[in-house]
Amino acid sequence: MWKWEADQGPKAIIVMVHGAMEHHGRYSWLIEMWRSSGYHVIMGDLPGQGMTTRSQRGHIDSFDEYIFEIKDWVQTAYQFDVPVFLFGHSMGGLAVIRTLQEERLNLAGVILSAPCLDLVTYPSKFLSFLSVLMNKVAPKVKFSSGLTIEDVTRNEEARELALNDSLYVTKISVRWYRELVQAMKLAFTNMSKIPDIPFLVLQGGNDKIVNKQAVNDWFNKVTLSEKQYKVWPNSFHEIFNEPEREEAFQYAKNFVETRLRALGYIIN
Repeated sequence: MWKWEADQGPKAIIVMVHGAMEHHGRYSWLIEMWRSSGYHVIMGDLPGQGMTTRSQRGHIDSFDEYIFEIKDWVQTAYQFDVPVFLFGHSMGGLAVIRTLQEERLNLAGVILSAPCLDLVTYPSKFLSFLSVLMNKVAPKVKFSSGLTIEDVTRNEEARELALNDSLYVTKISVRWYRELVQAMKLAFTNMSKIPDIPFLVLQGGNDKIVNKQAVNDWFNKVTLSEKQYKVWPNSFHEIFNEPEREEAFQYAKNFVETRLRALGYIIN
């Protein structure tokens, strides 16, 4: 876990959760945007990804490992005694949803970027069936993720960095995949457990990884007093790496500042 602090006392804390295959280092632009706008940022690498471990890269025993990690990051944010916002991208967005379903956290708001609630492409029926069997007898066996950087962003610079990134995960375990599938199901079946916290959901209209219709369905079904849904029509999966990213950041910052004003904080 790392902290990036604003130059002066923070307006709020942004706890960020990255997506599958990647790590905190791919969020340097977004971290700096929040930090330079007066917010502290807390972020780490999820288990099996980034700098957490080499031997178990691309593997988890349980999706609960992500929940425990995110809870720890949020609890660390409490020490600053200012409002806390939780941000999650893709699988990180799914992990945020699952965390909120299982843990009671004191949050001022939640931002989800293309949350992984369903996939555009799945393995064949045979491979899916095989993964169920292998999950019982050989859960650590790994296979190619099938994810290409060309499918996640139109940003050539981000593509180049990812292609030369030694921390980028290219193979995932059978157990990781089965846990992902189960978590996506639970995100829908346990919707009543979502606390009534203001949500902002951002979605790329040309997402080739996450099924955008499932995201829209989840958003429409979840019962919240305050929720916003915004589609960026031309964006691929990684909204905050896309050419529209500054506009997307401004939208997210407006959401945060609106919430802070509603809580009685003066925003300069």
